[in-house]
Amino acid sequence: MGCSVVPDQISPERPHVISSVLDWLVSLMETIGAPGVGLAILIETVFPPIPSEVVLPLSGFASTEGHMNAFAAFAWSTAGSMIGAWLLYWLGAVIGADRLRAIAEKMWLTEGEDVDRALHWFDRFGDIAILIGRVIPGIRSLISIPAGVHRMSLVKFSVLTLIGSSVWNAVLIWAGVLLGANYHRVADTIDSFSTVIYALCAVALVVVVIYLVRRDRKRKAAKDQAPGTSNPLS
Repeated sequence: MGCSVVPDQISPERPHVISSVLDWLVSLMETIGAPGVGLAILIETVFPPIPSEVVLPLSGFASTEGHMNAFAAFAWSTAGSMIGAWLLYWLGAVIGADRLRAIAEKMWLTEGEDVDRALHWFDRFGDIAILIGRVIPGIRSLISIPAGVHRMSLVKFSVLTLIGSSVWNAVLIWAGVLLGANYHRVADTIDSFSTVIYALCAVALVVVVIYLVRRDRKRKAAKDQAPGTSNPLS
């Protein structure tokens, strides 16, 4: 690739491990060019803390400097996205619905029926979840796992993933082309958006936990009041 990038520009205020990995990925891109972008996105797909919003705009900027072809970066990044998504789909398929039900039965507050409800939801909204999820930071990688658990048609999953990933990759690479040396502003903007997404996920998690706790208490109370239930203290 032949272009140098200031490390502080790549990963300001990021954890040291993430910054080190990003620096290594940038060095890889400098060495082997567009295939390095594909490898970086493959790693980002299976290890979400690695931000594609840094790697892809950088490749767009590199293309304006003549160090990389933007179309090659797009092709390789999309290939990396697909391979990573297939790996996570396979992981979900290995776990499977039956094993997930067994795990849910053994955990506090959850039960096998919760898995069935989640799978039913995925039956109805799985297609749109895959498509939209591919452009939402933090969710774009993980959405492949429930698709595998549900055993969604691999062809359908691949088509939806290809569409969503292509849009995400193209937009970020093009943003790097437009912004040039200011490509890092893409990461700043998406980081702000990601913070909102993570906050909403945290709120949703709290709501779910509260619901499960209340459900558990109601069921225990109903069981204690059921006819024929003896009080051990009587």
